[in-house]
Amino acid sequence: MLVSFSVYGQAKQDTVRQKIKLTAVRIGVDLVQPIKTFSTDDFSGWEATVDAEFRNYYPVVELGQWKRDIVLSNGRYTNSGNYWRVGVDINLLKKDKAKNMFFFGLRYGRSAYREDLTYKISTDEFGNTINYLKNDDMKSGWAEMTTGLRVRVLKNFWMGYTGRLKFAVSVAEDQRLQSYDVPGYGLTFKKPWWGFNYYLLFNFGAGQNK
Repeated sequence: MLVSFSVYGQAKQDTVRQKIKLTAVRIGVDLVQPIKTFSTDDFSGWEATVDAEFRNYYPVVELGQWKRDIVLSNGRYTNSGNYWRVGVDINLLKKDKAKNMFFFGLRYGRSAYREDLTYKISTDEFGNTINYLKNDDMKSGWAEMTTGLRVRVLKNFWMGYTGRLKFAVSVAEDQRLQSYDVPGYGLTFKKPWWGFNYYLLFNFGAGQNK
């Protein structure tokens, strides 16, 4: 009886180890933000991602930076900052030998940034006056639900998209300038807000399929 319990316990431990074993690591870059940077005048930015494979579970870290420079009818709005997201994706294609993915996931995002607004007011009494407002050392957080695809295109390369539903954004309310655009999230008055990334990823380390 003791031998049976011992064998059962060892088998259970081996199963748990298999479930939590690291089998691959991928790093990638987003292709959407460089396209936006070169095709628009009011945005520049980049984003990178790292995920690790534990069977069908993929812990994810995403890092990025963006800047806005928006010309208004009576002034200019600018911001710049960094952001990160952490979360996990669950691959629903459990038996795909090529490690292609159709996934759902969750993220928590955090941004640190500064922003300023310059605008002109015209009155009969004082003529044109220039006003300047700014926020330094701003912090913001939000949550995301994600879904998307990852498709293996070469031995160590994957490509695929992530769609994001961003919600529950938190911004400090006691600022002279009400935050307009949060790096990594987007327009603060859009609740919820959508996001889209298209990644090129490279697989290295353990678990690469031949």
